[in-house]
Amino acid sequence: MMVRYERPYSYAAHWARRFARVSFVLFVLSLLAHRFGPLTTPHFLTLVGLSGIFALLGVLLAVVGLARLWQVAAIGGLASAAALVYAAPVLGFIGFGVVQYLTRPAIYDVSTDTVTPPPWLKVPQTEESWLKRKDAVTPEDREAQILAYPGLTGRRYDGALDRVYQGVRTVIEQNRVGITEELGVENARADLEDLTVRPNAGAETTVEPENVPVPAARPELSLEGAIAGRRASDVVLQGEWRTLIAGFRFDVLIRLREEAETTFVDLRVASRYGPHDLGMGAAFADQFLRALDAELLGIAGD
Repeated sequence: MMVRYERPYSYAAHWARRFARVSFVLFVLSLLAHRFGPLTTPHFLTLVGLSGIFALLGVLLAVVGLARLWQVAAIGGLASAAALVYAAPVLGFIGFGVVQYLTRPAIYDVSTDTVTPPPWLKVPQTEESWLKRKDAVTPEDREAQILAYPGLTGRRYDGALDRVYQGVRTVIEQNRVGITEELGVENARADLEDLTVRPNAGAETTVEPENVPVPAARPELSLEGAIAGRRASDVVLQGEWRTLIAGFRFDVLIRLREEAETTFVDLRVASRYGPHDLGMGAAFADQFLRALDAELLGIAGD
C-alpha cells in the first residue's frame, strides 16, 4: 500500500501575500498621484501610513507562514516570500523617514544666514491639514540648525554680480527649481549691459551739453527694506523645488549680494508641509551650493 503524505496548507502565508499586495498597490498609486497628480502631502502621508499597516500585517503573517513551512512543511513558502518582496518598498520608505525624523532636528526651515535670513518675496501659502507647525522660525530653531548642520554657510565668490548670477541661473536649471518671484534682477542685467561694446564708444565728440545736470542726493534704503535685511542692490530669486521620487515640495530663496569686488550668495530652503523636513532641506542646500562652487570654478577665468 502506497502512503501519500499531504502537506498542510498555510492560510497565514497566503493572507500575507494578499495584504502585502494591497499595501504595494496602495503605496504606488498614492506615490504617483502625489508626484504627478493632485494629491497633497498630508493625504499622501495618510495613505502611506495605511499602506504601512497592511505591509506590517503581511510581514507578520509571512513570518508565521515561513515558520509553518519549517515546522511541518506547510504549503505557502512562495506566498510568504512574495509578501516580503511586496512589503519591502513600503516599509523601506517608512523606515527611512522614521530614521530621519529621529536623527535630524525638528525644523522645517534652514538658511545659510542664521542671523538675518533672507525674507520671502512672497510668503508661501500651504494647507497644513493635520501637519501643524509653528507660524514663525524661532532662534531656538536656528540654533538647532547650527548644531546639526555646521557646514551650511553662505558662499563668497571673487567675481562680479553678473557673473555669479549667470552661474546661479545654470545651477537652478540643473536642480529643477522653478522660479516664481524675482527682485533686483535688473542689477545683474545692468552689469551685463555695461560689458557690451557700444558702436563709436571711443569716438571723441566736442558737442557741449545744453543743460548741465545738477547731481542729486543718493537715495537711501527705506527703513522697511533695512529691517527686512534686504538692500536695493540685492538680487533675490524665489522658487519651488520638488524631490525627485516622492515629489515633496520645498520653497527656495536665493539672495545675491555684491560687496566690494566679491558677491555673497545665501540660500534659504523651507518645507512646504509639516514641522519637520527630515533633513532634506539642508541636503538640497548643500547640494545646490556645491554645484554652484563647481559652476563658478569653471568660469572663473572667463
